[in-house]
Amino acid sequence: MDSRLLHYFVAVAEELNFARAAERLGISPPPLSRAIRRLETELGVPLFDRTTHRVALTEAGEVLLPEARFALDALDAAGRRARRAAGPDRKLVLAVKADGDAGLLEPLLEHYAARPGALPVTVRLCAWREQPGLLRRGEADAALLHEPFDSTGLDSEALLEEGRVAALGSAHPLAGRDRITLADLGLRPGGLHRFLEETRGAGRDLAQLLTLVALGDAVAVLPASVAGRYPRPGVVYRPVTDAPPSLLAIAWPQQSRSLATAALVRSAAAVAATARGAEAGGPDPAGTPAAALSSTGANAAASGGPGART
Repeated sequence: MDSRLLHYFVAVAEELNFARAAERLGISPPPLSRAIRRLETELGVPLFDRTTHRVALTEAGEVLLPEARFALDALDAAGRRARRAAGPDRKLVLAVKADGDAGLLEPLLEHYAARPGALPVTVRLCAWREQPGLLRRGEADAALLHEPFDSTGLDSEALLEEGRVAALGSAHPLAGRDRITLADLGLRPGGLHRFLEETRGAGRDLAQLLTLVALGDAVAVLPASVAGRYPRPGVVYRPVTDAPPSLLAIAWPQQSRSLATAALVRSAAAVAATARGAEAGGPDPAGTPAAALSSTGANAAASGGPGART
């Protein structure tokens, strides 16, 4: 299938107007209309219902649109990865939310750097939920991120499972308790993900969020490791006993055949296993790379990752 035809189809599907789509593409409407007809003939199904006043996607068009977007993104990503691989300064790009590595980032980089033939690693700090898009667009080779996430076109390896804590202002009525429940926060287990999206997806970084908490303007539910890594005046952390666990994973593009990416994934699994073992063994939590983490249900075999396909 001609990628140019898919590109034209996506433009018309998003604009639902041939004139606007043609202007967006820098062509005139007649050749755009002919291209869409050619695609429909090739597929054997109509993609648009056309009248003199309206353009709408057919059921087949609705199915094709997300697939076409994904295919075009994959082509662009392949080009980016190829150019990076052929560049004079080869490197890996690891995407991480600034406060979303559970303390594993530095030991992971150290572990990988000690491997024979390790490439330089550039850490790309990104916004909440930005990592999957960076991987699919070929702008990052791997990412540390919390589940759930949009895994379309990605493979992943679970690294760590940890409980959650509520970050409360020191004057909050619940701050005096040793532990709290989701109901105390006015939440249900099924509503936690939406709450997290609302509190973290509004463009706030952790520093901003904790400032609001200290001022009494917000309550946050965070991975338990945050409590040991980000102490802050005016903020107290209390375990949320019935919250579903926070799951940290490393993800990479499904089509990756990079030996370097595979080695980075194996380093992440090894470092996570060490952190879980240290926690289970009971040393000083403040001295472990992933303080307050639980090993319950975690699965990060050191042989995991894309290496099986390289």
